[in-house]
Amino acid sequence: MPKAPAGTLYRGHVGMWSWVAHRVTGVLVFFFLFAHVMDTALVRVSPDTYDKIVDTYKNPVVNLLEVGLVAAVLFHALNGLRIIAIDFWRKGTRYQRQMLYAEVTLFVILMVPAAFFMLRHTFLTLFGTA
Repeated sequence: MPKAPAGTLYRGHVGMWSWVAHRVTGVLVFFFLFAHVMDTALVRVSPDTYDKIVDTYKNPVVNLLEVGLVAAVLFHALNGLRIIAIDFWRKGTRYQRQMLYAEVTLFVILMVPAAFFMLRHTFLTLFGTA
């Protein structure tokens, strides 16, 4: 009896995890956009309620969620470009793994400084200035 392939349940290894992450980040971005449209629509209905809701966004937890949103959008965009290359480049399927590694590297190179600048004010507020 042949042995089951090692790896994850999905057996697609990094390619399948990339597929899952692309779907998850797409859903997360969709829900953010839905919430954003809903809270922005409050401006016309009740400006005071809108102001109160926007004030609740000014806390460290929401700042961390904003970093997560930027990470989701960045990953989704970079992975989308990789998918386009796989679909429209004749050799795309042959180099899909290398493109994934390049995508992850570019993601880290862009996300680390972005997270630093986005979280800098929160950490200075929480822990005081030097």
